Amino acid sequence: MLKSKTFLKKTRAGGVMKIVREHYLRDDIGCGAPGCVACGDAHEGPVLEPQPLDPASSLCPQPHYLLPDTNVLLHQIDVLEDPAIRNVIVLQTVLQEVRNRSAPVYKRIRDVTNNQEKHFYTFTNEHHRETYVEQEQGENANDRNDRAIRVAAKWYNEHLKKMSAENQLQVVFITNDRRNKEKAIEEGIPAFTCEEYVKSLTANPELIDRLACLSEEGSEIESGKVIFSEHLPLSKLQQGIKSGTYLQGTFRASRENYLEATVWVHGDTEENKEIILQGLKNLNRAIHEDIVAVELLPKNQWVAPSSVVLHDEGQNEDDVEKEEERERILKTAVNEKMLKPTGRVVGIIKRNWRPYCGMLSKSDIKESRRHLFTPADKRIPRIRIETRQASTLEGRRIIVAVDGWPRNSRYPNGHFVKNLGEVGDKETETEVLLLEHDVPHQPFSQAVLSFLPKMPWSITEKDMKNREDLRHLCVCSVDPPGCTDIDDALHCRELENGNLEVGVHIADVSHFIRPGNALDQESARRGTTVYLCEKRIDMVPELLSSNLCSLRCNVDRLAFSCIWEMNHNAEILKTRFTKSAINSKASLTYAEAQMRIDSATMNDDITTSLRGLNKLAKILKKRRIEKGALTLSSPEVRFHMDSETHDPIDLQTKELRETNSMVEEFMLLANISVAKKIHEEFSEHALLRKHPAPPPSNYEILVKAAKSKNLEIKTDTAKSLADSLDRADSPSFPYLNTLLRILATRCMMQAVYFCSGMDNDFHHYGLASPIYTHFTSPIRRYADIIVHRLLAVAIGADCTYPELTDKHKLADLCKNLNFRHKMAQYAQRASVAFHTQIPSLKIEDTVFHIFDKVKVKIVLDSSNLQHQKIRMSLVEPQIPGISIPMDTSNMDINEPERKKKKLEK
Repeated sequence: MLKSKTFLKKTRAGGVMKIVREHYLRDDIGCGAPGCVACGDAHEGPVLEPQPLDPASSLCPQPHYLLPDTNVLLHQIDVLEDPAIRNVIVLQTVLQEVRNRSAPVYKRIRDVTNNQEKHFYTFTNEHHRETYVEQEQGENANDRNDRAIRVAAKWYNEHLKKMSAENQLQVVFITNDRRNKEKAIEEGIPAFTCEEYVKSLTANPELIDRLACLSEEGSEIESGKVIFSEHLPLSKLQQGIKSGTYLQGTFRASRENYLEATVWVHGDTEENKEIILQGLKNLNRAIHEDIVAVELLPKNQWVAPSSVVLHDEGQNEDDVEKEEERERILKTAVNEKMLKPTGRVVGIIKRNWRPYCGMLSKSDIKESRRHLFTPADKRIPRIRIETRQASTLEGRRIIVAVDGWPRNSRYPNGHFVKNLGEVGDKETETEVLLLEHDVPHQPFSQAVLSFLPKMPWSITEKDMKNREDLRHLCVCSVDPPGCTDIDDALHCRELENGNLEVGVHIADVSHFIRPGNALDQESARRGTTVYLCEKRIDMVPELLSSNLCSLRCNVDRLAFSCIWEMNHNAEILKTRFTKSAINSKASLTYAEAQMRIDSATMNDDITTSLRGLNKLAKILKKRRIEKGALTLSSPEVRFHMDSETHDPIDLQTKELRETNSMVEEFMLLANISVAKKIHEEFSEHALLRKHPAPPPSNYEILVKAAKSKNLEIKTDTAKSLADSLDRADSPSFPYLNTLLRILATRCMMQAVYFCSGMDNDFHHYGLASPIYTHFTSPIRRYADIIVHRLLAVAIGADCTYPELTDKHKLADLCKNLNFRHKMAQYAQRASVAFHTQIPSLKIEDTVFHIFDKVKVKIVLDSSNLQHQKIRMSLVEPQIPGISIPMDTSNMDINEPERKKKKLEK
C-alpha cells in the first residue's frame, strides 16, 4: 500500500516547488515472536524468546515483552544493557528519535539489538499497515510519536492474543512520561514507569542502582538551600551570545584546584580568549568539557590564577560556608598585571558528560544508601549516588554516570553503572586507563569482521590490476624487536646509469578496507593503534595488522610504493608512486640491521642495500637539520614483561642507533613526497599534517632551565633553537643535553591533521618542511588510509568516491583523528606512569635548580588507593631539618617520632 503526502516549498529564487513524499506500508512485517501463526517466517534478525520468563516481575507475573518509549531508551540505557533485561521491542519511531537526539546512545542500542542473547527486536512500525499513524491537524511531532508508540503497543497486545491460548503473552509499555502512561492505561495497555518496573524485579535488586535519576526537582537534597543561580534557557543564551552579552566556550576544570576553571572562548578573536572562573557559584554546575555561556565580570572583580592546590576532601557534606572560606584563600594580593578576564557561567549550551571511572567514598552514616563517588579524573566533581551495594563496592573501581545537578545540591546526582574490579589490579587499572582516555577497545564486532578476506588468502590476478610486480627486488624491513604490525619496508640498488633507486614500500591496507563499510567505519572511529606497556589496542583486526597487511619476510604482500631515482648526494632526480606486490627478503631489528652495516665480512644484497640507505639517510638528515629541523629526544621506555604473570620485570630507555635514524629519514621523505603529490592533484581535499610554531611564552621553562646551568637557549626561529640545543653541553653532566631536548618537546604545540581546503598554513615547524602528511603507517593510523586513497586516485590506481572530495567531511574526520591521537598519547604516558611510578620532584622550602643531582629514599604511599603518591625523603645533599641521615635509609619514612618532609609527585 502506498501513501503520499504533498506539500509546497518556497525556493531561494522566490518560486514555489511542489514536493510529493511517498510512504510504503506493508502487511509482511513480522512481530518478532517465534511461533506467531499470523506472521509465519516474516522475522528478520534477532527475535524475541517464545516464553520470556526472566526477569520475574511482581507487577507483571505472566510472560511479557517490554516496549520502551524514546526517553526510556535515551536515559535508562544502562538498565536496558544489563544482562537481566531481555525480550525488548524497539520501535522504528523510537529508534529514529534516539538517532536524532544522541549518536552515542543510538550506537549502544544498535549494539544491544545485534546481541542475539539479549533478544531485542526492532519492529518497523512506521511501515506496518496497522501501526502507521499520520500526524493529525494541530498535533505536534512529539505527540504524534507518543501516539504512534501507544498504537504499536496496543496492536502488539491484540496481535499476540491470536497465538495459542496457553501462551498468554502480553507487551508491557515502559514510559516515564506521566501523561503518556495515563493515556496508555486508558487505552487498555499495561504501562509502568521504568522505576516501577525495575523495583518490581525482586530477583534483581542490584538493577535499582542503575536507574538514572531524571527529575532534578525530585532529586534535590531534602531541606537544602539554593546554592547556585538558575541556568538561563538556550534561547536567551543564543540571543546573549549573538549580542555579545555572553561568550561561548569550552569549560576546562583545573586538576589542581577544584574551585577554579577556565573557559576557552570559541571564535577567532584574540581578546578575552581565555576567561578564568573562581568559586563554586561562578563555576555554576559546569563539568569539564561542557560547552558553556559565560558573562564577563566587571574589571574590579577580575582575579589572577591561584597558585593554591585545593582538592575536594569533604566527606558527604554540603557545607557551603566552608567552601566560601576556601574561596577567600584563593584571592591573595597580586600585581595588577597578573589579573585575567574573569567571568561566571550563566548557562550550559551542551553537556559533554560521559561515564566516569573512580571509587566509592562510603557514607559515615550507618545504613545510608546515599554515598559520594570520587572520579579518578580530578577535574570531575564528586557525584552523589544511591546504592545498596556500598560494602561490596568499597575499594573497587566502578563506573558512574551523571544524571543531573540540582541547584540546591553541592554535588551532581548520578547512578552506578558497572563494577570494574579491584583497585591496583593490572587489568582493572588498564580498563580504567582506556575508559578515561576514551580509547575504543571493545572486541571487533561480527559486522566488522565480516568484511575481512577469507583465509587462506593469496594474491590473485585481479589484485595485480594497476599494480607493479616488485617481488624480485631485495626489499627488507627494519623495526623494533617483537614488532608484528610491520608497516614499511625499504630497498636500495644501483641503476645502470650509476644513480641509485630507493624504494619505500608501505602496506596496502586500503586494498582490504573499502570506503564506507563497517570495517572502514570502525577503523575511522578508532583512528589509531594505542600502544600500552603490556598490550596493544589495534586500529584494525589482527588478521590484517599482524598478518595480511604486515610486510613479513618471505611472503607475498600488497604494498604502495614510493620510488625515487637519486644521485649519490641524495638529490632526487625522479619520483614515482605505484601500487605493488613485494616479497620482503628479511625482517630485521634495528640492532640486526646495524650489525650488518658495521660487519666487515657481510656483503650480501640485503647488507649492501642497507649500507646504501644508511649513507643516503645521513646526507638527508644533515640537510634537514641545516634547514632548521629539530632533533628532540623523547624519553621512551621499553618494558620487559614476565611471560606468565605479565608483571614488568625490567625497563630500559629506547636505545637509538643509526638504523633508527635511517628508517626515519626515508619515512619523512616519503611523507613529504606524497604530501606534494596529493596537494597537486587535490588542492582543496588533501589530508595534510602541520605543526604550528609555539608562542614565545611556551619556551620560558626551557630557557630558565638552561640558564640555571649558565647556558643560553635562543627560540626566535626553529633554526636558532636547534643550533642552541646543539651547543647546550655540560662536560660534568653528559645527560644534560638529552634532558633539555626532552624539555623542549614539552614546549611544542600539538601537530594536527587538517584539510588543505580549510587552511592556508601548511608549515611543519618541527620538521622545517613547507608541506607534510602521513603515508607510512596505515596499519596503525587511519589518516594514512585516507592519504593512500587520495594517492591511488591521483595515479589512476583506484576510483574516487564522494566523501573523499568533501572538504567539510574531511575536516570533521581530521577533528576526530586529532582527538584520538591526543588521547592515545595521554593513555600511553599514563600506562608508563602506572608501571613505573616515576615522579617529578619539588622539595618543600628548599631551592634546587632543575637537573641538580640528589639522592632520595622513595616509598609508595598507598593511603589513598585511587591517587597513590610517591613520597620521597632527601638523603643527599644533607640539609638540616629536611634530609634523613644515611644510616637510617632503611627506616620507615612515616615514623611518627621523625619530622616528616614530603616530596610529592
